[in-house]
Amino acid sequence: MKRKFLALALASTALFTSAAYAEDVTLTIESWRNDDLALWQDKIIPAFEANHPGIKLKFTPSAPTEYNAALNSKLDAGSAGDLITCRPFDASLALYDAGHLADLSDMEAMGNFSDVAKAAWQSDDGTASFCVPMASVIHGFIYNKDAFEEVGVEVPTTEAEFFAALDRFKEDGTYIPMAMGTNDQWEAATMGYQNIGPNYWKGETGRQALLLGVQKLTDEPWVAPYRTLARWAEYLGDGYEAQTYPDSQNIFTLGRAAVYPAGSWEISGFNAQADFEMGAFKPPVQYEGDTCYISDHTDIGIGMNAKTAHPEAAKTFLAWVASPEFASIFGNALPGFFPLSKAPVELDDPLAKEFVSWRGECESTIRSTYQILSRGTPNLENETWGASAAAIKGTDTPEALGQKLQEGLASWYEPQQ
Repeated sequence: MKRKFLALALASTALFTSAAYAEDVTLTIESWRNDDLALWQDKIIPAFEANHPGIKLKFTPSAPTEYNAALNSKLDAGSAGDLITCRPFDASLALYDAGHLADLSDMEAMGNFSDVAKAAWQSDDGTASFCVPMASVIHGFIYNKDAFEEVGVEVPTTEAEFFAALDRFKEDGTYIPMAMGTNDQWEAATMGYQNIGPNYWKGETGRQALLLGVQKLTDEPWVAPYRTLARWAEYLGDGYEAQTYPDSQNIFTLGRAAVYPAGSWEISGFNAQADFEMGAFKPPVQYEGDTCYISDHTDIGIGMNAKTAHPEAAKTFLAWVASPEFASIFGNALPGFFPLSKAPVELDDPLAKEFVSWRGECESTIRSTYQILSRGTPNLENETWGASAAAIKGTDTPEALGQKLQEGLASWYEPQQ
């Protein structure tokens, strides 16, 4: 009798499961990457749906500047999508702490990522992981190969060679040596300070020391990059103070500048706009033979709405995001956004291949202000924007900038008090 009852129970379960998938489940994906709509519709969604019958995907991005507010409103109203594209560190941690993102720690697929990759979407104690890592961006410099050949400039590897190259372009006069402005401020920090800084503070060694309060922003490794940025001013061209981020992009892609301080996220746009061959070089080290450090910044992940009506289907998709198939599709369809899974990915784009090759040559770190240190007021990330722009414009000394930043951080962050 017991055996007959068990058989009936199993049969009922099978019928229930079959009924549950009798019609397609549609998962809606929230994202700020509206530029990626065609990528999702043409490549990612068809690839997933081809091997996962019964699950449909709908990618519904918001404008980047509106995403955080729009997402929070939807989550509060209970109308947010099943899957949430995650910004790194505190923005996503706040969503998890508020109960909006599910803990994914028990997913076997999370083992496909290193501890560094997962850290951007974990609780401070590392016990909960709430987003599957998707991609990072790498900082460096993109250059006009035609300009370098025409003026006879070699690709620099040290700071002395870097400034000598800029001097050559300045003397020649055909090209603006380097395209970057300070109008929007963030680019001075992101493509300036956070680009060259890791070579001074020794990547993760310095970043962790700052978190622990062992180093301060008035210490030489944190002040010295501002001193170097101050030297950039004479190479940025007339009117750089009023030059916006799009202005700088246009100046470079129109072939008017030789060098562009960059993040790898520029690759797709530059490939479409520039009609000259481009190359990339990593942030120059101070002296030949020094260990090089790069900002390989965890940038984008994806998590599950804790209140989704379809948790199993959502986890099926998230497990696929952790797979080599997704990494290959995403890495090649969006060159410059580098998959974070442990599985090796063969990239086709030559510029993307150059950037990602530095992972094998240098020590990787992330932007120094992103984890924990920008939770208080004043916000260290935003303050670093202004400080970096001020360093380039020469409106304050590197030492004074470091002192101001340190005082702001110490005012609310206990390990720095």
